[in-house]
Amino acid sequence: MKIVEILSPKGIIANLRGKGKPEVISELVDVLPLGDLDKTKVVQVLLDRERLGSTGIGDGVAIPHGKLPGLGSIMAAFGRSLKGVEFDSLDGNPAHLFFVLLAPEDSAGLHLKALARISRLFKDGRFRRGLMAAKDEEEIYRLFLEEDEKYG
Repeated sequence: MKIVEILSPKGIIANLRGKGKPEVISELVDVLPLGDLDKTKVVQVLLDRERLGSTGIGDGVAIPHGKLPGLGSIMAAFGRSLKGVEFDSLDGNPAHLFFVLLAPEDSAGLHLKALARISRLFKDGRFRRGLMAAKDEEEIYRLFLEEDEKYG
């Protein structure tokens, strides 16, 4: 699975303003193409998942994710916080790079495949540094495109 199959340029925020977990998640949900889905319910699904265990995986990365009934396909949003946000990350450090992933309720295989791809991508320190240095949403999207090309 390629990231750009689920992430569009409109789903990227180069400078998140949120200072806490709920604000960041809400800000990212704002750029998802939700259609008729209720934003409040979407945010709640992601926050409920956070209560099970933080999706802050360390190295400045968090991957809030959840499954939703009524969602037609997997969708994603990406945001960057230059200041960093306390996200209860595994390494205790603030998160700077956020990748929200939403999947239909009945798509366990695709959901796990997407999570694995995203996790693998963010393990690359060079890629993380590139995202932090990017000047705007367009450059961030180009970095995802370049990484997808390497993936095949």
